Amino acid sequence: MVMWVRVLGSAAGGGFPQWNCSCPQCRAARTGSRPCLPRTQSSIAVSADQQQWFLINASPDTQSHIESFPGVHPGDGSVVRPRAVLLTDAELDHTVGLLLLREGRGLEVHATASMYQTLTTGTGLLRTLESYCPVQWVPVVPGSEVMLAQGLSYSAFDVPTSKQMRFAGAAAEGRVVGYRFTDTTTGKSLIYLPCVQELTPDILGELSGSTALLVDGTFWRDDEMPDLGLSTRTSRDMGHVPIHGPRGSLGLLAPLAVDRKIYIHINNTNPILLHDSTERRCLDRHGMEVAVDGLELEI
Repeated sequence: MVMWVRVLGSAAGGGFPQWNCSCPQCRAARTGSRPCLPRTQSSIAVSADQQQWFLINASPDTQSHIESFPGVHPGDGSVVRPRAVLLTDAELDHTVGLLLLREGRGLEVHATASMYQTLTTGTGLLRTLESYCPVQWVPVVPGSEVMLAQGLSYSAFDVPTSKQMRFAGAAAEGRVVGYRFTDTTTGKSLIYLPCVQELTPDILGELSGSTALLVDGTFWRDDEMPDLGLSTRTSRDMGHVPIHGPRGSLGLLAPLAVDRKIYIHINNTNPILLHDSTERRCLDRHGMEVAVDGLELEI
């Protein structure tokens, strides 16, 4: 058997280029002055049979993601696509797309209790969605193995974060999770971890033994946004470990014995978006890839 993975979107919030930004990367994307590809906001789809597909996060670009991928186009009436949505957090960048699925006959949402609380009493997004279609909440409990479909299971793991919350009320534990998807026939697995503040020994332990890794590549440097004058917050302040620098992800991930290590959730300010950048060449030398929209993996 094979586990199928489709990268629907590979950028961080706002996409690339971002509508209100004139950083060097966004200018290059608009003018064509340097080689780069536009990207939509991050999400992936996972399947064990290319019939039942599961979305991981539902970004504001969900409608274009579905239209760009025949695998999740409407079936003949007996096939429900997508089968469910699994959330890594309750951020708007990963949940607004749920509202775009309101025309369906119902939606299954896998989320931790913390996320569910945010989506009901914080943003109120799920309460709004329930006014349009039935919503079934499936609690995600880190450490528990869950069968999604024949031959496909997942296990979530908690990703601690000190990022300041915009919506009060949710517990700290379970605010952010990563997922390990496993082909139960072969034992091969994919880790999806688009948001992680620090690659602690516990997190690195979760990554070990995986076959492929789609991991947080939001920022190249911790001071990337302040240096460009776009924000006073650092990469870690925003909940993302930078790629380069002290305790950066590159030095910790490059040595891992994982077949494919791919950065995803890439911010528009990150120079790895430019194919001819020194930062991109650095990743190439270390065997690290950069996700693009439409990338497909067979695991």
